[in-house]
Amino acid sequence: MLRFRSLGSGSSGNATVVEAQRANRVTRLLVDCGLGIRALERRLAHACLGASDIDAIFITHEHSDHVGCARALALRERIPVWMSHGTWLGHGAADFDGLLHTAAHGLPIEVGNLCLHPFAVPHDAREPLQLTCTDGARRLGVLTDLGHAPTDVLQVLANCNALLLESNHDPDLLAASTYPPFLKRRVGGSQGHLANSQAADILHAVRHDRLNHVVAAHLSARNNRPALARAALAAALDRADEDIFVADAILGTDWVTV
Repeated sequence: MLRFRSLGSGSSGNATVVEAQRANRVTRLLVDCGLGIRALERRLAHACLGASDIDAIFITHEHSDHVGCARALALRERIPVWMSHGTWLGHGAADFDGLLHTAAHGLPIEVGNLCLHPFAVPHDAREPLQLTCTDGARRLGVLTDLGHAPTDVLQVLANCNALLLESNHDPDLLAASTYPPFLKRRVGGSQGHLANSQAADILHAVRHDRLNHVVAAHLSARNNRPALARAALAAALDRADEDIFVADAILGTDWVTV
């Protein structure tokens, strides 16, 4: 069985638990760790988990809302960490005391019952990677923090059974916001974040009959509304709005079985 749960998604911090269970063995991966360690522990507890239940950490890029307490958690619990070389440099080339492993585009990573497939995305970070996770039977795609989706990104997501998909902003709300011009250009640019319409285009391009669950993620608190993101993604799938989950910035989501 493959399932996942967002522990929170947005500019205030991002973390997602991916869990694979086969026979009596359970593997839990933490994708991003963009919270303080106490906040992370509280949110893990809401999922009936503790920090010691995490088997591995994957960091997508070095921005603080994604890397957060990764080093402190890894060192305290002796958890192996995967990130790109660029992300490590962007994070200050920190010493992980032998726990660090280098991830790279196109190179699979075996972690217990999970196989991770990292892939490069266009984002304003040193060497950002997103990923798909599979237990051999089902596949989850994680796609946040990118300004647009090139063809090779769409190809990676083509066979996913569930998606955690960025729907960061509504362009009209962004344009009318109090953000300074440089920040509006960054967020809406080709190396920034996905608008609802862009996320919908991605979803329309990769949809298939076995794509069962979609979670809208990384919504801007100022420049988006859950109803707008949900409606855009539902239209791309030709489904009702209630079939689209939205990850809350603080509460995340319940467990979603892939």
